Amino acid sequence: MLSTLHIKNIGIIDDLSIDFQEGFNVLTGETGAGKTLIIGSLAILSGERFSKEMIRKGEEYSLIEACIFCPQSEKAEDGNIIISREIYSNGRNTCKINGKLVTVTELKNFMAKIIDIHGQHDSQNLLDNGKHIKYLDSFIGSELKNIAKEYEQFYTEYNNLKEQLKNNYGDEKEKTRRLDLLRYQFNEIDTANLKIGEDKELEEKHTIMMNSEKLKENLMAIDENINTNAIESISNSIRCLEKIENFGNIYRDKLSELKSIYYELQETARDLSNLKDDASFDEYERDEVEKRLDLIFSLKRKYGNSIEEIVKYQENLEQEINIIENVEVINKQIKEKLNKTEKHMSNLCEKMNELRNKYATILSDKINKELRDLEMPNAQFSTKIEKQATYGINGNDNVRFMICTNIGEENKELSKIASGGEMSRIMLAIKTVLADVDDVPILVFDEIDTGISGKAAKSVADKMRIISKKHQTLCITHLPSIAAKGTNNYYIYKEIKNNKTRTNVKKLTEEETIAEIARISNGEITQTALENARELRKVG
Repeated sequence: MLSTLHIKNIGIIDDLSIDFQEGFNVLTGETGAGKTLIIGSLAILSGERFSKEMIRKGEEYSLIEACIFCPQSEKAEDGNIIISREIYSNGRNTCKINGKLVTVTELKNFMAKIIDIHGQHDSQNLLDNGKHIKYLDSFIGSELKNIAKEYEQFYTEYNNLKEQLKNNYGDEKEKTRRLDLLRYQFNEIDTANLKIGEDKELEEKHTIMMNSEKLKENLMAIDENINTNAIESISNSIRCLEKIENFGNIYRDKLSELKSIYYELQETARDLSNLKDDASFDEYERDEVEKRLDLIFSLKRKYGNSIEEIVKYQENLEQEINIIENVEVINKQIKEKLNKTEKHMSNLCEKMNELRNKYATILSDKINKELRDLEMPNAQFSTKIEKQATYGINGNDNVRFMICTNIGEENKELSKIASGGEMSRIMLAIKTVLADVDDVPILVFDEIDTGISGKAAKSVADKMRIISKKHQTLCITHLPSIAAKGTNNYYIYKEIKNNKTRTNVKKLTEEETIAEIARISNGEITQTALENARELRKVG
């Protein structure tokens, strides 16, 4: 149940909170007061698309949040779920379920199990033959659900296998062309005989080569300074300490330390002397290093940013070459899997077809009964099921809703015969039939009374009251007969404050509800209109 809806900065809605109740919640008010904005906000909170133009003028963001009492949901905390969606003028979009950030898709999938919004134009869904199968399957319920779920798994595998076959080089010319390219790339990398880390070693060596003169000059200076000055000076100091080492332990210890320094310095001098010799390169050696670096750079440009990536790319090349060379064997294996999968799908489709044919008659009979109650006594609704040659996500059945609205006419598709008022009643008849099997707890109707009046409107009101016994129902209406059936009535109005128009809402008392019914029915509240409203309310 939708307990509270809070809307901020949507169109002319400034900051609005509405507390809803169980049963049939009816929203009425003048045209342009913001009723549809309320239902639109619920749709946005359910993951529908949002236009930045809907943000209230002068504001930077819009906020919609709701408290939904849904104890059966695993996401409920103390029975409640808090849903929010905040949208900024710069395009930033934040969705949360119980304070946890979720994507718009996650929000939409979650809310689809909570709320079903039937807008002014949603009757157009009945004109889409592709959606008819969903209505029928919803009516069949769990008896079909497990079979459909198993079928969907095979259908996913079926499409994957077909995609593999499609991409598995079925064309001989394409296969040969691809194989030549792969072998060329593999051989180019293989011939290079790359070693992990050699590029860094070569780059360091090349840097030394490019600075060899400077290196030699400084290493020679170091060599001279150490051998001519430092080593000779330390050697003289050692001889001096040897003459006085017997005068105390301190002199003997320092002599030992100085000798260690002398030997280490000699070792360092030899290493530096070797470096000096290594800093000499001939032109041929430098050219070879540069050629190797150019080759590695060329391979990096083609196959990866590092030698590791190039080696990995070569491994992938080898795998693909192996697949193409053995493609006939692989394709044969895929085709065998495909045939097995298709057999499973065919069996499951037969089971689904049997169930759909069985329940199609029951659904049609129930809808025809509802249509008679909705002042369409001559209407004959039927469900036509035809098998297709191809498989789809729902099997290979094509389900179409047909109707004959007048005696003596033939059944035709809804899209070719039904008027706007008839479509609203047909949709309501379907909703009424599905109410017993529909798990969605909240149903919302935005002006489903479009195109109907008189006895038909009263019948629509009766049906909506019946639905509201099993689902919390919200409805925007302009018809007094529907407003009279409300268990909770709300008046939506706009007011001007600080030179700004904003929407407000008032939950009506019984007397206020009667006055509102009178206003809707007569355009103004007169004594006669009030008496008629009381009579409508009494019947309701």
